[in-house]
Amino acid sequence: MTPSLAARALLDAWDDAHLLDPDRFAVADIAAGLDLQARIIALRQARGEQMLGYKIGFTNRSIWPLYGVDHPIWGPVWSSTVTNLGQLTTRVSTRRWSLPRLEPEIVLGLSASPTRADVDHVFDCIDWIAHGFEIVTSPWPQWRFSAAQAVAAQGLHGALLIGPRLPRRLIAHPDTLSALRLSLSGDGRTVADGTGSAVLDGPVQALTYLVEQLLQRNQSLAPGSIITTGTLTDAQPLFPGQTWQTHLNGIDLPGLTLLTD
Repeated sequence: MTPSLAARALLDAWDDAHLLDPDRFAVADIAAGLDLQARIIALRQARGEQMLGYKIGFTNRSIWPLYGVDHPIWGPVWSSTVTNLGQLTTRVSTRRWSLPRLEPEIVLGLSASPTRADVDHVFDCIDWIAHGFEIVTSPWPQWRFSAAQAVAAQGLHGALLIGPRLPRRLIAHPDTLSALRLSLSGDGRTVADGTGSAVLDGPVQALTYLVEQLLQRNQSLAPGSIITTGTLTDAQPLFPGQTWQTHLNGIDLPGLTLLTD
């Protein structure tokens, strides 16, 4: 299969929430995965979608063995996939995505373009901080894939739901985000606990990693970009009829509630 046909098939799978045969989509390495991702970006832009920033995936090292990966990945987020929540409770249909999973994350918005991969410099480029849910989706059966296949599949991004924003000027140091704690409950039962440090030592450090990777490829993040920095807990499978809730400590951000159909 040519790269152009593979990109179209991957986008069709995302659009229609269906699975693909991974044996027909051998992706040699991260460079090949990024090439397919770039082709999908062009297809989405051609149909009018606007790229708003990036998701960073697999920043939580503790889940690497679960997915058979050994480094982070990244992929675009879109005007069609990002929702700024007007209230703390929202509802989604799980039928929209193939094999959807829920990830509680810290989301960052940029006021300036970082020009070097330095944590303090990157911190100064942040405009706001929010808590959000990323819904991740896999076209690969049973969530089995290589890191390169995950990159090719648009970083496994399905949707990003962003809660209230806290101005970054109210946070004195990147370590504040590293030290925050989050609990995730499903149907009234605590399912997992996480800390900011779980994502490459902290959300700002995760963003710095992305800045470094992009700069190495002569790319940069534009002012206004939205970056979601990776799950603070293991991703949780989504099914109809669930109620998911988060609670945060160590930062002045409210928890969110997600209801599923």
